[in-house]
Amino acid sequence: MTHALIVDDDIDSVATLQELIASEKFTVSVAHTLRDARRHIALQQPDVVLLDLQLPDGNGMELFQDPQLVANSEVVLITGHASLDTSIQALRLGAADYLVKPINIKQLQGVLSRVMKPAALQAEVSELNANLANTGHFGLLWGRTHPMQRIYEQISRVAGTSVSVFINGESGTGKELVAQTVHDLSRRRKKPFLAVNCGAISPNLIESEIFGHEKGAFTGADKQHEGFFERASGGTLFLDELTEMPMELQVKLLRVLETGRFMRVGSTTTLDADVRVIAASNRPLLQAVQAGKLREDLLYRLNVFPIEMPPLRDRLDDVPLLADHFLRQIAAKEGKNKRFTAKALAQLQTYHWPGNVRELRNAVQRAYVMAVADVVDEQWLPKGEGADPQSTAASAAAATSLGVGVPAAAPAAAAFVTSAESSGPSITMPLGSSMAQVEKAFILATLQHYKHHKEQTAAVLGISLKTLYNRLKEYAAEDAAAADKAEQ
Repeated sequence: MTHALIVDDDIDSVATLQELIASEKFTVSVAHTLRDARRHIALQQPDVVLLDLQLPDGNGMELFQDPQLVANSEVVLITGHASLDTSIQALRLGAADYLVKPINIKQLQGVLSRVMKPAALQAEVSELNANLANTGHFGLLWGRTHPMQRIYEQISRVAGTSVSVFINGESGTGKELVAQTVHDLSRRRKKPFLAVNCGAISPNLIESEIFGHEKGAFTGADKQHEGFFERASGGTLFLDELTEMPMELQVKLLRVLETGRFMRVGSTTTLDADVRVIAASNRPLLQAVQAGKLREDLLYRLNVFPIEMPPLRDRLDDVPLLADHFLRQIAAKEGKNKRFTAKALAQLQTYHWPGNVRELRNAVQRAYVMAVADVVDEQWLPKGEGADPQSTAASAAAATSLGVGVPAAAPAAAAFVTSAESSGPSITMPLGSSMAQVEKAFILATLQHYKHHKEQTAAVLGISLKTLYNRLKEYAAEDAAAADKAEQ
């Protein structure tokens, strides 16, 4: 049987906790001090240690000072209140989770249902790292370059914990694949992984989609609806494009993260939220806060463990590996194998890839379809910046989305120019403008350049079509407000 050790000096709390754990088919032992805890661990290595922070002879964290003492035990901290500091402390010391007093039965059951020896998780990560050189992938992610090695290291470190993760990076860099890989290597892997694009749901429906609703809660609510928090119970909820979530809903999300409870729309009954939240955005986070698109307190609550995804242009050595991977995937679906020429692979590495990995996958799909023989040559593949008149604008757009390059001016001052050093159009603007102005100017200029073709504009900028529509809606509202103010 799975064995649990409770380390807590609160006699009443221990008695209740011991009974609950025993009802989950665990054997249980109890220690009231650090000294007793060390003795119990020496006698029988527990599968899980429920560790109170405040003990008569010291802080419960002192058990971590001897790495071998709890190396083969999952440690769950018991604290009087949930806090950001507790999350960070748990992560740094290797704790898998934490429970808040008074302990919620369902939350305890969830923690106990996910008990796994740290050695088992470490063995899986070690196997992935060992196979990386041969296979070229880590979980669902592909690449051998240094930027990706750093991502794999971060995933390995955070997957076995319960802390919140915020993934930032340009559109198309693989943020959802990172979230899925974190889930697959976590103790929650047997439960659902649900991905929600906050920018793709109508603002009028997103609260109902996230939290669910009761029958009759609003017009059209003809039956009870379970939201993503309920459907992902015990698992992981990935909130993509979080900065597109309405601010009033961000307040409610923050409340759920702090209390672990939520209510369906139209209900007065609270429900437990046993969900790990992973968030993502393609906006620079501090810029999003300054622009009023992300609550600062929500950012710090979710950004306990930040992961920054590198754009494809920063890891061009991975392009041949990714292209071959996508070509094999397409061939498996279409039933006909094809291969790249060496010249085709070399050409792929000269392109800037403003749409990142997503654009590469689409380019491979198109080249596969257009290739007449079994060989895919460079004819239908994107050309490098020197040969493609559109790539300079695309590169600048992608760089601006990251806040890289020359600062721009207010949108009104932006203008297309052509210089002897540029093979394509660009915009020039004076120094001293905010990043929000830079983004607005480049989006509107790119839209104008592509004759208001929104799909093409979004692809070149490396953002989703929904995000582009949201930005344009914001700019229209800003312009209308400015016009009203000017008339007053």
